[in-house]
Amino acid sequence: MAKAGKPAYSIGVDYGTNSVRALLVDVSNGKELASHVYDYPTGQAGILLDERDPNLARQNPADYIKGFFSSVRAVVKEASKKRQFDPKDIIGIGVDTTGSTPLPVARDGTPLAMLPRFKNNLAAQAWLWKDHTAHAEAAAITETAIKAGAPYLAKCGGTYSSEWFWSKILHCQKSAPQVFRAAYSWVECADFIPAYITGNLDLRKMVRCVCAAGHKAMYNDAWGGLPDKRFLRKLSPELAQLRDRLYEKAVPADQLAGRLDAKIARKVGLPTGIAVAAGAFDAHTGAVGAGVKEGTLVKIIGTSTCDMMVAPGDRKLKDIPGVCGIVPGSIVPGMYGLEAGQSAVGDIFNWFVSHLSPAEFRDGDPHANLTKAAKKLGPGQSGLLALDWNNGNRTILVDPLLTGLLVGQTLHTTAAEIYRALIEATAFGALTIIKRLEEYGVSVREVINCGGIAEKNPFVMQTYADVCNRPMKISRSAQSCALGSAVFGAVVGGAYNSTRAAQNRMTAVKAQVYKPNRANAKVYAELYALYRRLHDAFGTEKYKGSLYAVMKDLIRIRDRARKA
Repeated sequence: MAKAGKPAYSIGVDYGTNSVRALLVDVSNGKELASHVYDYPTGQAGILLDERDPNLARQNPADYIKGFFSSVRAVVKEASKKRQFDPKDIIGIGVDTTGSTPLPVARDGTPLAMLPRFKNNLAAQAWLWKDHTAHAEAAAITETAIKAGAPYLAKCGGTYSSEWFWSKILHCQKSAPQVFRAAYSWVECADFIPAYITGNLDLRKMVRCVCAAGHKAMYNDAWGGLPDKRFLRKLSPELAQLRDRLYEKAVPADQLAGRLDAKIARKVGLPTGIAVAAGAFDAHTGAVGAGVKEGTLVKIIGTSTCDMMVAPGDRKLKDIPGVCGIVPGSIVPGMYGLEAGQSAVGDIFNWFVSHLSPAEFRDGDPHANLTKAAKKLGPGQSGLLALDWNNGNRTILVDPLLTGLLVGQTLHTTAAEIYRALIEATAFGALTIIKRLEEYGVSVREVINCGGIAEKNPFVMQTYADVCNRPMKISRSAQSCALGSAVFGAVVGGAYNSTRAAQNRMTAVKAQVYKPNRANAKVYAELYALYRRLHDAFGTEKYKGSLYAVMKDLIRIRDRARKA
């Protein structure tokens, strides 16, 4: 339990795709005293791109360091305006990042991108989670593991992803050998930030998080940690050699990564020696900040989505095809962490607004204008059906070589109808994940949503409730990922003896609940059956059905909806 009497605070630092946010909270109740967002200055919205390769997405690690200094200094300054606050009462810091976002580093732990020789080399930067350049290498890893009868894919859905650790490193070796040779090792962003702020960049001693290791690097204690050198040698002899320069043990985020370094502390206005938790991924801490527990699915909805669940660690859990990982301790220590998700959600809406939105919707906020128009339509009324694969499919197909699809458009199709169909498509993708989890014995009793879309767009949440035919709750905190990191900061700082105890005091959901509309849910059940036909026909090799009736069924549903 939180210590009585003296105030105590923690800071959560959340590294997202475009920015870093710091959140300072009271550990006794989760009350948020201050927050600050630092937008990454390098690249396009913080992302380094290459017009020759749409799959490439990198980031400048120097932005991460500047972001920590700027955002943490700002929240300390803001909170200091409150009479009861004293920086000396901050007991812990937690950090979460995107992932898998590995950085090539020199022998002393310095990112290669921060060395003059590699400053402008895209391969020497951080390989952002959404980088899909390694799709061929991911396929090779999957094929090699299957042929070798290796167990490594069993806990990550049976298919390795281009978004993950080993495929990116292997692609670097093949596409940028000079960077691969110069890199003494590779470090996940989620491990680099805690190591940097604790002054512990020694690669032999750096604390590594099980969240990144288990979900993205095929780490599991059952087979001795990372994949063995014999397997890695089948992929590349150099990859096998790299294993000796990585790590042997990974830990949950309730473990200490170190204590705040004196130089770092001075720059942000904090005392030296504050406890810093081991890192984790943003979606995983978002689940913690939203109050995840057994039977609760937490959806972190942003540019993409991550769907997180936990299951008791003392029960046998089936391997689930297409799920991004089943990892002990990766979300709540002592429980299995399950991760799934969609490669694009908000990105799909932004794509439509940026490239295809008519002028009539651009006066003001085009998202709000399109949402208002889409809301006037009923389920099925547009006659449209879309697939949500504009950035590939993460779950359940794990295939980056899939693209978006829109079926049913006519010469009378409107922008609002398309916008609604895209929203519905992401909801159908969400339902597909729920169904896959339940097929393998993981019951989804409630859904808690967090992120900007969940906070700001009631229409999207109601559509999700109708499509999934389940109530949709909203996390109390608009910064659930940062709050989850602050929870871990409170635990390593000694305010609580467990993550669950900290969650019980520091997290909650809002009073508003989006409940399914029965009539809408009935129509969406029909549309979902058609969605699954498209899903399986374009996404699975062994599909043997027919698409002949899909357009005709959409017209039938459309005509019925318009007459209602």
